[in-house]
Amino acid sequence: MAAFTNTTIIADTTNVDVGFTATMQDLVGVYTEAYLCTLVRYDIVTNWASLSAIYKLLFSEFACRSIAVEAIKYEMAGFSDRIESEDMMNIHLFRLNQIHKLLEEADVQDFLGV
Repeated sequence: MAAFTNTTIIADTTNVDVGFTATMQDLVGVYTEAYLCTLVRYDIVTNWASLSAIYKLLFSEFACRSIAVEAIKYEMAGFSDRIESEDMMNIHLFRLNQIHKLLEEADVQDFLGV
């Protein structure tokens, strides 16, 4: 696969395992950003500066947790056993599901703080 040069705008990936490379993190991050834009029917990446601070936190958390799930699936060796890694993924997935529900109910005016 060719090097992927885009970087995620809304996710902080500083605490992701080094085995899950920066390129892989960016790829998942960019896909997650696209998913979020489609979910809320608004280009949150391009209009990041105009968004409400609270929604910025939700978008960032969603992206970071999505990257974390993919990183755990990629490299489970950092955990004591598979059950621990699956538990960590389930914690992330539970929160992702909660944020997803909140974003589905939100309106563009909510994102902009109008």
